[in-house]
Amino acid sequence: MNEKIRSENMDKLFEAILTLETVDDCYKFFVDLCTTIELKSFAQRFHVARLLDEHRVYNSIVSETGASTATISRVNRSLQDGSDGYNIVFDRLKEKGLL
Repeated sequence: MNEKIRSENMDKLFEAILTLETVDDCYKFFVDLCTTIELKSFAQRFHVARLLDEHRVYNSIVSETGASTATISRVNRSLQDGSDGYNIVFDRLKEKGLL
């Protein structure tokens, strides 16, 4: 857990996110919360993480996602040395047949 960002406000935000029940709910909430660029950046990083999890090479990921090698490296560091958040989500999506 990254204690540098932990706060009551962050806890409340995450509790709010956990109340969302559908993809449509997520679109409504996140479109209100974030800019289009922020959302596209989140989606791109998640796509990069999925491809890295599939052991794809950087050149292939750059071509498919348009992400910079710096972004790919950052995501790769999170996968290797992060809080295991990507892997938690990947495992749960796989369990549901969504990945």
